[in-house]
Amino acid sequence: MKLFFRKTGEGQPILILHGVFGSSDNWFTISKMIAEKGYAVYTLDARNHGQSPRSEEFSYELMADDLNEFIEDNHIENPIIIGHSMGGKTVMHFAMKYSGKYAKLIIVDIAPKYYPTHHGHIIQGLNSIDLDNLKNRNEAEVQLSKYVTNAGEKQFLLKNLYRTEDGKFDWRINLPVLSREIYQIGGDFTDAKEVTAPTLFLRGGNSGYIYDEDIPTIKKIFPNATLQTIEGAGHWVQAEKPAEFVQAVLDFAN
Repeated sequence: MKLFFRKTGEGQPILILHGVFGSSDNWFTISKMIAEKGYAVYTLDARNHGQSPRSEEFSYELMADDLNEFIEDNHIENPIIIGHSMGGKTVMHFAMKYSGKYAKLIIVDIAPKYYPTHHGHIIQGLNSIDLDNLKNRNEAEVQLSKYVTNAGEKQFLLKNLYRTEDGKFDWRINLPVLSREIYQIGGDFTDAKEVTAPTLFLRGGNSGYIYDEDIPTIKKIFPNATLQTIEGAGHWVQAEKPAEFVQAVLDFAN
């Protein structure tokens, strides 16, 4: 699959993969901050997200293959690859399958373990919005508020809403497929292979995605991994503490 991407800057390549319901657009400011330090930053839209193609097929194995295809198509050598949440799991799957195609890995607030599905309220809320009769974004926000109360989370989700050429509303995400396959987002690593590349696991101090008890599992699969905590940040580390996040990336990259 030919993924949509944005590129900014020149230098050593850094690839960024977003989380579920996200897109490359969410990383615009972060990518500029990193690129200004002498890097070519590529932000990608995963399949069924953003402006990348839609598909009835959706799995981490396929997203890892999509990433490999992107690297080969664009003749990218020894990139540093960053993945947040779903993107982080994609990076881990890619790293296990395509050894030697990357220099370093940065996994943001996700561990190589199973997570129970916890996006049910989001899926319900998005599916409850009647796109055919939707008059404006405010109506969509009012409806989504019945299911999602956090203001930041609502705005993040509603960035997927856009007007088509004929003036109708539609989603940038493939909502039917994500609704059907959402259980895969938290999937376990049943056949994990050791990854020896330098790897940084970045977690938010206020997040509950990576616990201290996950460290042995991380170190078993990623023996050259380090774990860094950004205090005051939740799961969306890069959005809540952008300066600290970028500094951690640059320190590790250098």
